[in-house]
Amino acid sequence: MVEVEKEKREEKHEKREAHAPAVQVQASPSTPSKPRQELWGVAHIYSSKNDTIITITDLSGAETIATGSGGMIVKSDREEGSPYAAMQATFRAAEKAKERGITGVHVRVRAPGGHGSKTPGSGAQAAIRALARSGLRIGKIEDVTPIPTDTTKRPGGKRGRRV
Repeated sequence: MVEVEKEKREEKHEKREAHAPAVQVQASPSTPSKPRQELWGVAHIYSSKNDTIITITDLSGAETIATGSGGMIVKSDREEGSPYAAMQATFRAAEKAKERGITGVHVRVRAPGGHGSKTPGSGAQAAIRALARSGLRIGKIEDVTPIPTDTTKRPGGKRGRRV
């Protein structure tokens, strides 16, 4: 008789569990199994022959999170555009961004453009490599070099540049 009552109670309990919605217990914030929320930013890399400038912003581009340039690293003017200066400036900017919580970046590479050189300087590739080595995830890499479509007048005047 007692066994029959136990079976009935177990059946009722199973039915209640089947109809009850599943309740998830949230882990405490200190639990390492909780996935970290990813924060993405945009790394704007302007690389000319003479300098490389790195700016890390939020996704909208409105708030600047970290900046760095080749001129902040080296003392000599002629070394500002070097790959070494670009790499060191990028490492510094990436550290500041990671302190602010950025985990991944989309990269936008820009050359001087216009009537000038449309190919980025030697620091652009080094800066992208440094972003990857600093621990930031890299999303899209795109070239945003401005190219004139209206063929504006070249600088230099009617007789050209006189040397």
